[in-house]
Amino acid sequence: MSGNIFGTVFTVTSFGESHGPAMGCVVCGCPAGVPLSAELLRGELARRRPGGGGPATTRAEADEPEILSGVFEGRTLGTPIAIIVRNTSARSADYEELKDLYRPGHADWVWEAKYGFRDYRGGGRSSGRETLCRVAAGAVAKALLAKYGVSIRAWTQAAAGINAPAPGEAGFDLDEAARNPLCMPHAGTAARALAELENLRASGDSAGGAVSCSVTGLPPGLGEPVFGKLDALLAAAMLSLGAAKGVEFGAGFAAASSRGSVQNDRPVPAANSNAAPLPPGVPALGYISNNAGGVLGGISTGMPLEFTVAFKPVPSISMKQQTADRSGAVRELAVKGRHDICVCPRAVPVVEAMAALVLADLLLRNRSSRLD
Repeated sequence: MSGNIFGTVFTVTSFGESHGPAMGCVVCGCPAGVPLSAELLRGELARRRPGGGGPATTRAEADEPEILSGVFEGRTLGTPIAIIVRNTSARSADYEELKDLYRPGHADWVWEAKYGFRDYRGGGRSSGRETLCRVAAGAVAKALLAKYGVSIRAWTQAAAGINAPAPGEAGFDLDEAARNPLCMPHAGTAARALAELENLRASGDSAGGAVSCSVTGLPPGLGEPVFGKLDALLAAAMLSLGAAKGVEFGAGFAAASSRGSVQNDRPVPAANSNAAPLPPGVPALGYISNNAGGVLGGISTGMPLEFTVAFKPVPSISMKQQTADRSGAVRELAVKGRHDICVCPRAVPVVEAMAALVLADLLLRNRSSRLD
């Protein structure tokens, strides 16, 4: 299925089911010499790992990565990099009653409509567990980007209807996002959101939220007009996540009620506005404001790349709901199993990973855009 392959030069093939023997990925196109180890992968996967407390599922998985190929003596070989993570804590019996039922808000019915058959154990390929494949591949992409001085940081901007301070606002502390289980950049906001999520857990419900991301050190010039624009590719990457329902860059939807005189990002000379040397004759520029989120004409400006992804509430809830079975009869269902109450904290490393995959691919593609 081509839908399981991502990228053009730096490519990723994702494989595995939530309740199968293992999940994994194959990364192709990564240049040789990039530092990579199981320890590096382990650190990224630990941020996404289930069983971490807070609003996360209680499914306890070690998520121990195994690098099967493409790495020697701690560096990439330039050959395909195969990574697997064994599933060790699946409880398929929790899903037995779903064999003939379609869960509300899930891909059960549409998957069966497309293929005529589905893996009902935890959603199979449509399970959120598939995102570990993206995080593993994203760790490789991050290692490549690091050699170019590119850094990616994401955080939970909102959860359960409670918004954290945004960058530039009083109280915003990105270091705090690494200290609380919601990955929110403000301790007080995180505490209030966690309390609300616990109330929802007790009632059998769930909540949505938003994850914001900032990329710094990105050189100007990344993006492939007209159908491979940087923001278009990032939006497609983010909306490939199962619970993602919207993406905005910079000012986003607020720009719809603004004016050009306010929104326009004006270029000004800047001696150190980018992380990578520019070709001869290309001026180094900075921008007054960053309403476009670091992208103009689908090409990076050298300013921080800023975007936010909206995530819907987790559809697997223990509250009783009406649904339909294979015969079309109305049935009552309370979803069993172990599920997140809000996906945002565990989506933070996934958003970073997908951004890294897009940027690593565009960085390599950009090497062929001019001769000098």
